[in-house]
Formats: sequence, structure tokens, C-alpha cells
Amino acid sequence: MKVALGIDIGGSGIKGALVDTKRGMMVTDRYRIPTPRPATPDAVIATVDKIRRHFKYKGAVGVGFPGIVIDGVTHSAVNIHPEWYKFPAEKEIAKATGCDVLVRNDADVAGFAEMRFGAGKRAKGETMIFTLGTGIGCSMFINNVCVPNLEMGHVYLPGHKKDAERYTSDRARKEEKLSWKEWGNRLNEYFQHIEFLFSPQLIIVGGGVSKNSNKFLKYIKINAKIVPAKLLNEAGIIGAAAGAAAGGDCSL
Repeated sequence: MKVALGIDIGGSGIKGALVDTKRGMMVTDRYRIPTPRPATPDAVIATVDKIRRHFKYKGAVGVGFPGIVIDGVTHSAVNIHPEWYKFPAEKEIAKATGCDVLVRNDADVAGFAEMRFGAGKRAKGETMIFTLGTGIGCSMFINNVCVPNLEMGHVYLPGHKKDAERYTSDRARKEEKLSWKEWGNRLNEYFQHIEFLFSPQLIIVGGGVSKNSNKFLKYIKINAKIVPAKLLNEAGIIGAAAGAAAGGDCSL
């Protein structure tokens, strides 16, 4: 068994667990700490190290980050704090934890987990994975190769003056007290537009809300096959750990 620590930084919580990276499953309970406010780099990195210390862990650490990550440097942070813009996250987290650290976009590592261990296993052609939560994360795999740092939560839908994330995220559902049908119809608009733009063969829907997929997926009418994520809200942790154990290689 090859174990690594996976950490998922979210807009509302930072979660971590030890992961068996060969079987793609957590071997400890998930440990969650609310995302600090303000979510500055110093505050978030201290929280990441607190999670590492909780597990008394030294080794490879994978971190999923809610924004664009290029060569370990974060280039956006819509749902956390502007100080993350052009911040050397991988280097600074490694310095704080004393560990080898991999930082990747959170949707990319969640997608990697689903493609390797979950609903995308053995998928061919073009697959898109969406995580619905505080925002909307998206990853795309073409013949099992990741197209990194897509920001499909920020596309504008025809006829709307705000980006898709503000209209169709799980946060929007909760804040506007939408019924599952009302929210499902909004998602239908979104995924029809995504299908028009990209023509994927398979769409996987993840995030914590995916455990209620039977309540909203039935309202989505598209040509692509659409299924719930098998790893549910654990995909980000599992994918981050597996990517770190693979030395940063998030291709299949």
C-alpha cells in the first residue's frame, strides 16, 4: 500500500485524509477545518499544515486549489483571497510543511481521481468532470490526457448577465432556496451550453451535492451520457494524493 496525504482547499472548508493511492481510497477519516477568513495564503497554509500535523504525516502531499495553477504558482482565486494571484503556492506549502508538495487545480485532481478510480474509468474520447459546490469546477480529459485549468464556471450563458457559477452552483441553489427541479432546470441550461461548445461523450457530476444526483440529474436533457461521480466529495482528496504519489503526473 502506497499512502499519501491529499488536501482539498475549498471556499468553505479545507479537508484532508491519508489515501491508498494504488486503490484510490481513503484509509483515514476525512479531517475538515473551516476555511479561514480572510483566506490569505498565510492563513490557508497554516491550516494545511495543521491538517498534516493532525495525521502526524511526513511524505508526499497533494493539494487541490480552487483556481488556476501553473507550475505550482496560483494565478486566480475567485472564492478565497486576491493575495493568491501569482503566489508560489507549491514552494511555500513545501517550506511550511517540510514535505514534497504538489499543487494542482482542484477540479483537475478530482477529475484525475474519477478517471483513474471512479465513473470515468475506461472512458474513451472526451470526458468532462464538474464539481458543484461553492463554485463550479471543471476538468476535461481527452483520451485520458488532462486539459488543465479550465474555468467553465465563469462562462456566460445565453440570455444571462452573470456567469454560470453565480446562476448554477450549489451555493446559488442554497442561497436562493431553489427546489431540486428549479435547480435542475438551471443545470440543464448550463450543460446544454457546455455540450454545444465542447461535444463531450461523457459528463461526470461531482461535489458534495452529487450524493443527491437522483433529485436533479433527471432534469438534464443532453445527448452526452451524464452520471454522478462515484467518489462523491472525496475525489479531490484522492486525486491530489494520487497525483503527489505519481510525482505530479496527473495523466492516466
